Amino acid sequence: MTVLSTESFKDEREQLVELELRTLGIRDESVLQAMKEVPREEFVAEEMREFAYRNAPLPIESGQTISQPLIVALMAEALELGPNDRVLEIGAGSGYAAAVLSRIAREVFTVERIAELAKKSRTRLKRLGYDNVYLLHSDGTRGWSDHAPYDAIVVAAAGPVIPKPLLDQLAVGGRLVIPIGQGKDSQQLIRIVKRQEGFEHEELGGVRFVPLIGEAGWHEDENVKPTKAKISKPKPEIIPEMIRKAAEPVSSYDEPNIDRLLERISDARLVLIGEATHGTSEFYRIRTAITKALLRKNDFDFIAIEADWPDAYRIHDFVTHKERDEPRDWEAFSRFPTWMWRNEEVHDFIHWLRDFNLNSRSEKNRVGFFGLDLYSLFTSIHAVLEYLDSVDPETAEVARFRYGCLTPWELDPASYGRAALSGRYRNCEEDVVQMLKDILGRRVETATHDGEELFNAQLNAQLVASAEKYYRIMYYGSDASWNHRDRHMFQTLKLLLQRYGNGSKGIVWEHNSHLGNAAATQFGKHGQINVGQLCREEFGDKVYSIGQCTDHGTVAAASEWEGSLEIKKVLSSHPDSYERLMHQSGIETFLLPLAKSSDRQLVSALAARRLERAIGVIYRPETERLSHYFDVSLPHQFDEIVWVDESSAVRALTTEQRKDYKAPHPFAIIDE
Repeated sequence: MTVLSTESFKDEREQLVELELRTLGIRDESVLQAMKEVPREEFVAEEMREFAYRNAPLPIESGQTISQPLIVALMAEALELGPNDRVLEIGAGSGYAAAVLSRIAREVFTVERIAELAKKSRTRLKRLGYDNVYLLHSDGTRGWSDHAPYDAIVVAAAGPVIPKPLLDQLAVGGRLVIPIGQGKDSQQLIRIVKRQEGFEHEELGGVRFVPLIGEAGWHEDENVKPTKAKISKPKPEIIPEMIRKAAEPVSSYDEPNIDRLLERISDARLVLIGEATHGTSEFYRIRTAITKALLRKNDFDFIAIEADWPDAYRIHDFVTHKERDEPRDWEAFSRFPTWMWRNEEVHDFIHWLRDFNLNSRSEKNRVGFFGLDLYSLFTSIHAVLEYLDSVDPETAEVARFRYGCLTPWELDPASYGRAALSGRYRNCEEDVVQMLKDILGRRVETATHDGEELFNAQLNAQLVASAEKYYRIMYYGSDASWNHRDRHMFQTLKLLLQRYGNGSKGIVWEHNSHLGNAAATQFGKHGQINVGQLCREEFGDKVYSIGQCTDHGTVAAASEWEGSLEIKKVLSSHPDSYERLMHQSGIETFLLPLAKSSDRQLVSALAARRLERAIGVIYRPETERLSHYFDVSLPHQFDEIVWVDESSAVRALTTEQRKDYKAPHPFAIIDE
């Protein structure tokens, strides 16, 4: 893997400041400039450098973290620093925040209680030339009285109360910014201004920091437990009541009353139907019902799904009644995650579609069924892991974790430690890429021989020529892999539209995270694009996107990549999420139009960014807030929402069920 250059980091730093920090409300130009100047990659371990400009906390030595850039900028802005100010920082950590402050203020005095961190940070700051930063190894809750008073004091850990020594060492007119709270989940960022007559207090918002350990803070052996929020009877909620009035209740998952939805979709060339999980039965059933109605009424040409091309083509053969001289000698959807498409819900639909094509469409006009990934991501990942397991099992575990992240921008610091790449990982790159290219070459040759319509000489050459770049990016499971894969799936979608000719229409089945407009999510701020956004940009109002969400229930998912299928309990939605608003409406299942809603007041109210949950083939309820929630503006993400309050796991096909079928049935068991 090519090591990022200094220039590359500079570009990432610029994007972090301009596309995220400024967008998220940081307005102090001196703070923004300081964030542009300080190289965050120098304050993390070598293996963490690729993550340096994620807007997320990252692990450092001694079990500590380097704060999220947004928090560093927010606290620096709250200090209202001038060029002649003297600043005291409590909790030097890696030295990153002190370096940022040193670009704004005259002098920075920073205290670190952990000896290892203090030593390494002092060396690092000196090496990087931050000569106006002075570091002391000591109990930070006592401050640093030798250099008091200070114009500003900032504390990078949460205490139960504000330490008195810090108040004493603050100059009159000085500002103190500190997180305060009795537990990890109930902290408030506080700004104190010292006046002649006393102190002014201001709350800046909820935060999460490590405990402030020391004489005037928490004791080192004290167990700081998360505190539960006080529960009181909620006041009547305006937005849930507005949702209740605008919602179109759904009485059946398999035969829903969706005539009004069909009217809203009527002009669309592409209908994108998402899902908040890859393992919820109701999502599959409602999506199937919408698809059936569209095929009956609107003459759509094909269905394109988030799957490997060869596997989905087995279904295409089946539903279009295409007979092959030589039946396939391998099982479709036999690789992880098998339940995503090899389940009773999909099984029932493809049998319906086979009958529909035979009875309602001419042989030349039959509805196709295609996978959007010509490079076979799932099959390719299986090959990578199988290879790494044989040569370096530890490296294989790192790969499994990276592939298991639904999106590249997890907020849990621990996730970055597990995802760090070793030199051994990089050493396997050439062998892996060559192996995947060989597999692709054999598959393209077979596909051409078997007459798969999408393949032709020009596309074959394009696939092979682009394969090396695709597989190198995929191998690392890095930020770039998400964009590269979604661009590739979008290009496949365009090829399908071209194949079916002018005026052709398609239905797309993928996860919400692929089909909701990425520009309306926090991931868009990181530079992520997706199929939904690319469709919008290319086809405009000829696209109609539908997201599906749930509050609680069960889901089919694994705990890690290539892990066993588990039926997991879906936790009730987060209080700050869109899902909670839907749940509070009190309606079990409904459609909620957004783009074509007659209630513009509701749409405006929902436009304020909130959390939204996303569960892929991996579900980690123990870290759900950090692993599975992200902030979005719902009306800008989807045209419509399908809501299922209590949902159940998709029903994976059993071996016994599949024994009932023989080739060429796509779910038949093939004896090898």
